Order: sequence, then structure tokens, then C-alpha cells
Amino acid sequence: MTSLNPYMRIRDQLNEILIHHKGYSKNQATKESIRMLDAVKIPNANNRIHMFPHEFSGGMRQRVMIAMSLLCNPNIIIADEPTTSLDVTVQAQVMELFSDIQKDFNTSLILITHNMGIVAGSCLKTLVMYGGRIMEYGDTKNIFLKPSHPYTKGLLETMPRLDKDYKTLKTISGNPPNMMQLPNGCPFSDRCSFKIDECDSIVPSVEIIKETKQKRWCHIPYENL
Repeated sequence: MTSLNPYMRIRDQLNEILIHHKGYSKNQATKESIRMLDAVKIPNANNRIHMFPHEFSGGMRQRVMIAMSLLCNPNIIIADEPTTSLDVTVQAQVMELFSDIQKDFNTSLILITHNMGIVAGSCLKTLVMYGGRIMEYGDTKNIFLKPSHPYTKGLLETMPRLDKDYKTLKTISGNPPNMMQLPNGCPFSDRCSFKIDECDSIVPSVEIIKETKQKRWCHIPYENL
């Protein structure tokens, strides 16, 4: 939520976008900004638009940022970790808001997150990345039920389940790669328990799984995972 300027009123931060990008007058911009705050369900928007960011809760500040992103009528919203630092209840409210926005504004959402629960509940398609490269891509349901890459498989296994008893939580051994010195092959090779010789030296090419239409970038045969 540090994207908001703490020294400027919410009104001025929203209006600035409309004045510079759409040529609105100050009065027109204020009316449109209030309308957008209403759209993202900020109560009493007529008065709250004149407040400073510190007078809003974390969830409300996130809604202000979402309103900002909608002012220029985008076809796509890119939300990078939109629920970080929010409690679980507020996270659910923010994701419900995104769902409503997609319907009301006919816009698409690209969600960047490490929260697998949010991915499972909100996304139709999922693209898994590691070390700056794509590991696999497909329907979210298939990614979770039939992961086709060792990294995805390991990532999902680290998530605790309510139907299992754990003495210790499972982790992926090793450390993330140095982004300044990525390996020549697959960036996950040093941590992969399925690794073969090609993994260290050859970048995997894409493979499409006939059964699920998932795309995967991995040297290990799918049936061996």
C-alpha cells in the first residue's frame, strides 16, 4: 500500500490520473473519482475522497489502488501480490471485489501471487514460474490435481492439508538460484529430486500433455513424476 503518496489527499491522487490522461477538468475528475470509489465499495466516498491515506485501513487503501487502476478503463488489470499484508478476511473481500470488477467493467485480470489458495479460488488459468522462467501452464484445476513439473509438484506438497496429520511440514530442499548466475539448463535443476544430466545443461523445450492440454518445460517424462 506504499504506492499511495502519504502527503497527498486521495482526491488529488485520483484526479491527477484523469486530468493528465483523459483531459478532465478538476471538477469532472473529482466526480469520476468519487464514482470509482463507489464502484470499489468504499463507503461514504463523497467525504472519504478528501482524506489522506493514513486515515484508511489496509483493505481500504487497497481498494483505492484498485479504483486508480480502473480510471482509464483498462482491458487488463495486472495485480501484483494484491493481498500481501492483509488478513484472511480482507483478502477474501479484495478477491471478491476483483471478481465483481471483471464482470462490471468487462476486464481481464492477471494475478501475480505466491498464495496458492488464492490462485485455486480465483484463477481459470495458472502459469507457474521459477527463476524467471515458465515451468508449466494450464487450467488451474489440472495444475492443482495433476501437476506436470517437479517444481509445481513440490510446491503443492508444501501446502498443509486438513485431511492429513503432519509431524513436520514438507519443504523443497536447497535455495533459490542466483538470478545473476542462472544455470545453463533448468533453473530448478539444483533442487529437483527427479534431475537427470540434461537438466543442468539444456533448457527444456515446451511439451503439451495430450490428456490435460497443459504446457510444461521439463526433461523428466510426465509419467515418471
